[in-house]
Amino acid sequence: MSDYILEMRGISKEFPGVRALDDVTFSVRKGEIHALVGENGAGKSTLMKILSGVYPYGTYQGSIIVNGEEQKFRTIRESEKKGIAIIYQELALIRQLSIVENICVGDEIASHGIINWNKSFLRADKALKQVGLSVNPTFPISYLGVGEQQLVSIAKALSKEARILVLDEPTAALSGGEAEKLLAILKKLREEGVTCIYISHRLKEVFDIADRITVLRDGKTVATHNKCDLDENKLIALMVGRELTNIYPRKPHAPKEVLLEIKNWTVYDPDINKTIADVNFKLHKGEILGFAGLIGAGRTELVMSLFHYWGRVVSGQIFLEGKELKLKDAKDAIDSGISLASEDRKRFGLVLDEDIKKNISLASLDRISKYSVVNENEEIRAAEKYKLGLKIKTPSIEQKAGNLSGGNQQKVVVGKWLMTMPKVLILDEPTRGIDVGGKLEMYNIINELVDNGVGVIIISSELPEVLGMCDRILVMHEGRFDGELRYEEATQEKIMHYATGGK
Repeated sequence: MSDYILEMRGISKEFPGVRALDDVTFSVRKGEIHALVGENGAGKSTLMKILSGVYPYGTYQGSIIVNGEEQKFRTIRESEKKGIAIIYQELALIRQLSIVENICVGDEIASHGIINWNKSFLRADKALKQVGLSVNPTFPISYLGVGEQQLVSIAKALSKEARILVLDEPTAALSGGEAEKLLAILKKLREEGVTCIYISHRLKEVFDIADRITVLRDGKTVATHNKCDLDENKLIALMVGRELTNIYPRKPHAPKEVLLEIKNWTVYDPDINKTIADVNFKLHKGEILGFAGLIGAGRTELVMSLFHYWGRVVSGQIFLEGKELKLKDAKDAIDSGISLASEDRKRFGLVLDEDIKKNISLASLDRISKYSVVNENEEIRAAEKYKLGLKIKTPSIEQKAGNLSGGNQQKVVVGKWLMTMPKVLILDEPTRGIDVGGKLEMYNIINELVDNGVGVIIISSELPEVLGMCDRILVMHEGRFDGELRYEEATQEKIMHYATGGK
């Protein structure tokens, strides 16, 4: 019998106007962790959707061999029955259901149509422990942050006892410590004989965890190598077709007067728990300010509450250019010159059924309209500008946002907020799911904004990104900023010291 548990031979797939996969060959050995890497739009997620049955047999060319037998998956359920579980880059949870219901949905433990809740809770509890998540399984998914929801997605897949576990950017929403926990879990699963396909733009993780690495570029298989035969520079060159240097292009900035000031900001969550406790901070013109901290520290909740989109603000003041703002909602904030690119692009960033140009112009319609009539020529010009500037990989700005890869969706979100011409731009996990080449482009755009006097706040779970780009770093712990570091003195160790409650 073959050493390969999975073989995908000659896989080709077309969408309107684009050939997403072109004669791709991909083979995975039993019990290995096999990394699948490439730039956004290279075809990684499309290949895995074919494997999972999302794109059913007959909509692509080529063959899938699992344990020596050819498979013709027409549904996700057929793929799961063969021991394949896939966790996609975008969360696929039902927000109205509890954690236990999300873990068991579609695979309920029932007798005569009646769910056995005792066994369901046992299954959920076991799976949650595997990913190190200590939460009450009865809590609604909506109570959890994006990072915790990602862990529930992973727990759901593990509960199905899959023999081939596919993870598409599983640590994108996780902090450094939580990502390390997940990698440890995957290594343990490898020892137990589980095969993993690992898709990630975090090359450090790839080299930490993978046995072999396959590179896709422009929908084609470029190479498969043992990890020991590659280094990061060689891998990047295979991915992008060119050498990349200085991934974090730090520029000397000269921060000027205070642009944004938050005073005594206190916020309660929906359960009347104090989440943000008397926070104060300043952002200067021409400065990149970083917010670091562990998931659950309150960074996202803080910036969402400034827009009155999360929690109940009980006290606090916002000053922009020395003038106090009385913001009632997100529109007030945008009109005042403050924009926020949310970490959850699918929920807060995009209208997935609309095309790229409409998504980019959505927050700036006042700028391109007269008497409530949109100037479509201006809309097209703006969309083409940001498509080129951000290198959004798409055949046309008429393409629906939902048809783009996750990284290209993120670029559309950033383009939308750049079009608002903000004075303050808040970027929550701005490079989540973006490849190394795309990250460099994003960083160059951020530097250009700062050179023009824009104040930028970056919230990131990737400490190298915070250290590599920010002029000043505030570290949050349990709803407070417990540490402040200039970039010259900042290290990962110092950030983690404050993030875990150190003084």
